[in-house]
Amino acid sequence: MLIEKDLTQKILSCAYTVHSELGPGLLEKTYEECLRYELFQSGLFVEQQKELPLVYKNVSIDAAYRIDLLIENKVIIELKSVEQLTDVHTAQLLTYLKLSDCKIGFLMNFNVPSLKNGIKRYIV
Repeated sequence: MLIEKDLTQKILSCAYTVHSELGPGLLEKTYEECLRYELFQSGLFVEQQKELPLVYKNVSIDAAYRIDLLIENKVIIELKSVEQLTDVHTAQLLTYLKLSDCKIGFLMNFNVPSLKNGIKRYIV
């Protein structure tokens, strides 16, 4: 079992690999598929478009949300390919963290010249 620091370093390495190969300007789904592939090839357990139900007053609302990538049941990755990240994107990731058992999340915008400017890490 990977400790969180090693896990997040592995995730970031895979993200940088994808961005180096593809560059900016593609659709979000393309980056998601390629990052899922890289993460899987690196030996990580990856769930794509993982349903995240919402429980409201004892009523479960299935598939209320979908996590782009869930890594090792510990880290959520929300991918974007947008001109710039906004507060709505941050709120989306924070909601996923709140509703799940995960404490670490990455908001990744691949539509940037340098990926280091497109990644935000959140710990709750």
